[in-house]
Amino acid sequence: MKVLRPNDPDYADAIAALNRRAEASDAVREVVSGVIKAVRERGDAAVLELTEKFDGAKLAAGEMRVPQAEIDAAWANADATLRSALEASHRNVTAFARRSLREGWRGKNEQGAEVGEVYHPFERVGCYVPGGTAPLVSTVLMTVAIASAAGVPEIVVCTPCGSDGSVNPGLLAALKVAGATEVYKIGGSQAIAALAYGTETIRPVVKIFGPGNSYVVEAKRQAFGAVSIDLLPGPSEVLILADRSGNPSFIAADILAQAEHGKDSMAGFLTDDAALLDAVVAEVDAQAKTLSRQAQLTPVLEKGVFCLLVSSLEEGARLVNDFAPEHLSLITTREAAILPLIRTAGAIFLGNHSPVAVGDFLAGPSHTLPTGGSGKSFPGITADMFQRRTSIIRLDAASCAKSEPVVAAFSQVEGLDAHGRSVSIRCS
Repeated sequence: MKVLRPNDPDYADAIAALNRRAEASDAVREVVSGVIKAVRERGDAAVLELTEKFDGAKLAAGEMRVPQAEIDAAWANADATLRSALEASHRNVTAFARRSLREGWRGKNEQGAEVGEVYHPFERVGCYVPGGTAPLVSTVLMTVAIASAAGVPEIVVCTPCGSDGSVNPGLLAALKVAGATEVYKIGGSQAIAALAYGTETIRPVVKIFGPGNSYVVEAKRQAFGAVSIDLLPGPSEVLILADRSGNPSFIAADILAQAEHGKDSMAGFLTDDAALLDAVVAEVDAQAKTLSRQAQLTPVLEKGVFCLLVSSLEEGARLVNDFAPEHLSLITTREAAILPLIRTAGAIFLGNHSPVAVGDFLAGPSHTLPTGGSGKSFPGITADMFQRRTSIIRLDAASCAKSEPVVAAFSQVEGLDAHGRSVSIRCS
């Protein structure tokens, strides 16, 4: 864990490094480009070869899709506690999503033309659900359930299977309650390529949602244009900004909850209070010894956790905007003054009693959020991302005549006389 104070010699470099852009390495770009090329050219055969190479699972084409009977059985056999938790999360996520949906409207412009918007759900979307070191059951609710609430009729899920070809039954139970219509046990960049371009088994989708590792995120970036994408949600991260009112044991627990994701996860702590900084560092060391996922925790604590003493909360807010964290925990007695300064966080958790884990599993907003600095450009998943917007325009003779002089002026300056005539011919 890196702990830095303003007088430390590498403090300025650490501050500068917080200003991030979400970009893949050349090595990742090259691997993903090869995967996409292979899937586009060889379809199922490439997907199956890559699944065996990367996940150790040897599947036949007919085994890629999870039978509906298996999904139904996973739900039927889930224990009561899990079923209750899935249903509670589903209710909150669905209610939040429905409030976020955009509705059509009609009105008149200055010339009297009728204008408006209509919204329709996308016909077929893909949702990627990571497997990796833990089956992200919650991600099912935070993607698939929102698509269902938006009225998407075809919701296609790709998730990696184990080396034995199985998918976690808890994840399958979540897929049942969330409303997935097709489930394929393939993962990685090959799954994104299959969703984007289609194979003999998987029909292409029109938009892809969901988080993943750096290869999955890069595949979404490279497939953009062939399909639409939601955002660039990669390895998970949290940043905590707190004054002396912060509870050090709570803050340490949030840092460790983030670190247990493992791999490229990040957790940062910014404070203007030196005593709180020391207390949090001590708490992280103490609490880490009691946790089970040491193999995941240890490398993140060594390389992915940082604690910085800042001159003020205002300076901390500036660094938050530079870092653009996926999750921000803001703990201060000056919330009304500091909160408006934050512009780039994916989700903000306010106060000592708002653990990020509740947002991960239950609160209602999607936990699929921008990472790696992409929060400067992207929001998290919202229900209206599953809607296609179409504008509506209707003119009558009177509004057409009132529009003609303006169109004529634009047509003249742009040198498009046919545009002008297409209006004036209706007004003669």
